[in-house]
Amino acid sequence: MKVGQYNTLKILRGTSVGMYLGDEEGNDVLLPHKYIPENSEVGQDIEVFIYRDSEDRVIATTLKPLIELNKFACLEVVGVSQFGAFVDWGLEKDLFIPFREQNKKLEHGDWTVVYLYLDEQTDRLVGSCKVHKFFKNNISVGLEPGEEVDLLVFEKTDLGMNVIINHLYKGLIYENEIFQRIAWGDTLKGYIKNIREDGKIDVTLQKQGFLQVIEPNSQKILDYLKANGGILPLSDKSDSIEIMELLEMSKKNFKKAAGNLYKQKLIVIEDQQIRLL
Repeated sequence: MKVGQYNTLKILRGTSVGMYLGDEEGNDVLLPHKYIPENSEVGQDIEVFIYRDSEDRVIATTLKPLIELNKFACLEVVGVSQFGAFVDWGLEKDLFIPFREQNKKLEHGDWTVVYLYLDEQTDRLVGSCKVHKFFKNNISVGLEPGEEVDLLVFEKTDLGMNVIINHLYKGLIYENEIFQRIAWGDTLKGYIKNIREDGKIDVTLQKQGFLQVIEPNSQKILDYLKANGGILPLSDKSDSIEIMELLEMSKKNFKKAAGNLYKQKLIVIEDQQIRLL
């Protein structure tokens, strides 16, 4: 059984405290009554998350944690002690972050990006805020330019926003390529822009290439027009800040998207606005 992960196990038997589940290697674990789905029967397979409860017993739950083993998430600090801090990860027992795994002393109410790992000495799940040491070596990364990836924004820098790619790698979105509101802790989709010789990865939030960029942005303009009486208070003379605030795209992409719609005779571009035909 894999602690800190989802396991598909077979229901072996029922008891006064819950149901025991087993794997193919003969291991079993208790699923307490409060977590047992309705109509569950002996012999059925069930997907559960395995972790240690408040009494340090390995136990199963059907609750969905906010983070899994060897992954990252932005979590809220819900308690502190003389040994460290506790964050809410969606289960009854809060996740512990010892002082040695904190970049700064965490306080109640803080939000922090956490990596979940299994302490081999204690066999306990532990959180760490020192996320940099858990990134994979980017030089051998199995990513391709243009590939869609999952991102977690975890750090603002002078160059832009550092992100975690697919729970494995560190990447950077340059400040001058951010055309929508994103904040530390956000999860979103992005695209690999470039993998440099030194292994560093550049990420963009827009698909690359004219046709790839133009289609979703053209649709965004059409959606705005249809939702606002056929009028968009922007033109190719509008300020780039206005365009970013209203449509969350760069002026360059806005002009390409509007030009595409104009060629298809779907809009009229006037001095101060765009009108839907």
